[in-house]
Amino acid sequence: MQNIAGWWDGFELWVAGLPFIPQFLVVLIGMVPISFAIAFVLDRALRAIFRLLGRGDRSEPPTPVAATAVPVTAAAPVRPTVGSGAR
Repeated sequence: MQNIAGWWDGFELWVAGLPFIPQFLVVLIGMVPISFAIAFVLDRALRAIFRLLGRGDRSEPPTPVAATAVPVTAAAPVRPTVGSGAR
C-alpha cells in the first residue's frame, strides 16, 4: 500500500506542477472515461436492484409527446391568394 500511495503522491505533484492547460487536459483525459465507467456500473447495479424489487422496466414503452399532438388529418387554414377577388 505504501508503494501505491507513494506513486499517487508523485503523480499528484506532477499534475499540480503543470501549467493550467496541460493540467486541464490530463485531468479531462483521465476523468471522462472514469466518470463514464462509474455511471455505467451504477446504472447496471441500480437496474438489477430495481428488478429484484419488482420495479423493473415496463413491457410497454412510454408514449412520446409528439404522438399525443393534434392529428395530421386536421384541415389547415386556407390563405387567400394575392390578386384574387374584387377591387
